[in-house]
Amino acid sequence: MKAASATPANIDEYIANFPTEVQDLLEKLRQMIRKAAPDATEKISYQMPTFYLNGNLVHFAAYKNHIGFYPAPSGIVAFQEELNKYKTSKGAIQFPIDEPIPHTLVKKIVQFRVKENIAKAQSKKRKLDSIIRSHRRPSWKSTPHRLQAPRC
Repeated sequence: MKAASATPANIDEYIANFPTEVQDLLEKLRQMIRKAAPDATEKISYQMPTFYLNGNLVHFAAYKNHIGFYPAPSGIVAFQEELNKYKTSKGAIQFPIDEPIPHTLVKKIVQFRVKENIAKAQSKKRKLDSIIRSHRRPSWKSTPHRLQAPRC
């Protein structure tokens, strides 16, 4: 039941490709994610609805018998016990299409991923700042000066 092979331009277009009952599930999931990550932006990545905040945060997609939710492997590992009633793989969770999506669990996973992406971005920034500082030319005030005779 996944959408046609043409990549949709945005999440609204992606959702519109499904039957009404699936559209409702996808829109509810979208709202859950938006509420848990209000600063994230929406885009289509890997032909799936994606929320982006300092990198891909989570993806989701509809299939014939389930809604796929992709919070990266870290999101699966961190909530492994709570996910034991769902089919999971390294980076995916399958929510059966005929059952309610677990709002509280989705919220916790998304918030976990937000913190993780923010921490990763801060770490990259610190590393980059350190590299920049180490490559700056020393100022004349901080380096010892020697009087040298002019070269001939």
